[in-house]
Amino acid sequence: MTTRLEALTEQLEAPLLVTDLTNILYLTGFDSSNAALLVDPGGAATLFTDFRYIETARSVDGVEARLTKRALLVDVTEQVDGRLQFEAAALPYAQWQRLAAGNVELVPTTGIVEALRVVKDAHELDVHRRAARVADRAFEALTAETWVGRSERELAWRLRELLHAHGADDVSFDPVIAAGPHGALPHANPSDTIVDRGTLVVADFGARVDGYCSDCTRTVSTGGAVPDRLLEIYAITLDAQRRACAELRAGMSGIEADAAARDPIAAAGYAAEFGHGLGHGVGLLVHEAPRLSTESTDTLASGNVVTVEPGIYLEGVGGVRIEDLAIVHDDRLELLTPFPKELIEVS
Repeated sequence: MTTRLEALTEQLEAPLLVTDLTNILYLTGFDSSNAALLVDPGGAATLFTDFRYIETARSVDGVEARLTKRALLVDVTEQVDGRLQFEAAALPYAQWQRLAAGNVELVPTTGIVEALRVVKDAHELDVHRRAARVADRAFEALTAETWVGRSERELAWRLRELLHAHGADDVSFDPVIAAGPHGALPHANPSDTIVDRGTLVVADFGARVDGYCSDCTRTVSTGGAVPDRLLEIYAITLDAQRRACAELRAGMSGIEADAAARDPIAAAGYAAEFGHGLGHGVGLLVHEAPRLSTESTDTLASGNVVTVEPGIYLEGVGGVRIEDLAIVHDDRLELLTPFPKELIEVS
């Protein structure tokens, strides 16, 4: 983790107070519910935490651990004079007031640590590969079971069980099982609705392994007479998703990446039914930079881990989303989610 702190100090013009707990975890490996990290441009780093975590903090390489009260920012203000950069997106106003009461000139910053997190190192990429394999095997096991006649909620809970059984430390997010018309809700909450034959079911799931997330979506058929329009939008979504996977590479803007899938969906007449972005970065959090969307200001770089997840959603009818997790390389995408994308049938 020391090299990450060193990389951060090269970006600093003044001391930076890191209060985003995920950023602290990334920089130091220290995981707690109450911490702050003061990083000096000269290389010194002080980790503030309370009695509950101080013993662990003292074992962290490259930092000086300092015991504080539970309200740790009160102690931080006693240690700092002059200009102090802080994470504007992570510091609540009440805590800003505590800092402002000290002898400091507060300078808001955004995205300094996140810019380091966006490109993964070799170890991080290997962990992402493991997390994706765990999720893939869990979903494969679920597709071998009966779906028809079970509720969305039951299937989502079963998928959670299978993710743990196949090696997940935790889930990346609550699994989504959205059957029939519920598939038209991109972030549907599993309900007591019973999965019927003759429809499509959207399954969105991910595993967390050693802190890092995976994210995958597959849409499956429950056999019988699936409406032709649902089969049509499946074919369109699959074509758009495959095109995007073939085109994305380092150097492409987030807007260009999004267009790789959005253009063929729009050409098929479903522009309005694809209302979210093509994808997002994944790391310690399941939603990180870079964004792949019509509003993105990001550029893809080698070492990014991103999702590629176009979808078409027909209100009151159903929906389709097909999502792969992938590593961006200079000349290609490396897909981490090998479960088949052709429409499969579950019983």
